[in-house]
Amino acid sequence: MKVGVVSDIHGNRVALREVLADMPAVDQLVCAGDVVGYNPWHADCVDAMRGEPAALPDDPWPTVPVATVMGNHDRAVAGETPFAFNGMAQAGVEHAKAQLDDEQLAWLADLPDERLLFEDRVKVVHGHPDDRDHYTYPGEFGPELLDGEALLIMGHTHHQHHEVYDEGIVCNPGSVGQPRDGNYRAAYAVVDLDERVVHEHRVDYDTTAVIDAVEDADLPQEIGFRLTQGR
Repeated sequence: MKVGVVSDIHGNRVALREVLADMPAVDQLVCAGDVVGYNPWHADCVDAMRGEPAALPDDPWPTVPVATVMGNHDRAVAGETPFAFNGMAQAGVEHAKAQLDDEQLAWLADLPDERLLFEDRVKVVHGHPDDRDHYTYPGEFGPELLDGEALLIMGHTHHQHHEVYDEGIVCNPGSVGQPRDGNYRAAYAVVDLDERVVHEHRVDYDTTAVIDAVEDADLPQEIGFRLTQGR
């Protein structure tokens, strides 16, 4: 059983397209949240996770809905949230609210904070199993995060990392749309549940196209420029 894992797409259709084109065949694709925010293609990225038809004929969009959990940016766009956003993040939230239609907003609002998949063998959250907004960096990984599942998937930090323990696997696939681990390339992971192996992947994409689109959308320029540095 192979699970494709993405997270923190953040409205970056250019990066998402390259990730989906690069991903090998998997039995199911899951997303650990923050489909929207920052970059300007919120609607396209939401539709990709909804399994809606691709914006362009050659886009490798999923043909079925992707098992997705709610991230803090998703929650902020769908409704009120107490999460503290900086200026760049808030600009992305407001841009997404203006771009998404009622059906897309309703899909975001209906996302759960947690999903159990594959007969409870896989748990998907955004921040931490016990705190949806906690940034769980690699230094905090440990078997105590697991609660009987074979695989725990988390996002939120934009840092790609995984650990394999006797009790199971803890995996953050990294960020598709805004990596912050010093590597600008879009990140994803493929987990083989039967072999208990995680393959981490990084994919080049056209950051210049995103920088130009950020500028055209009148979003803060730093949103685009930081993509070239993976921060």
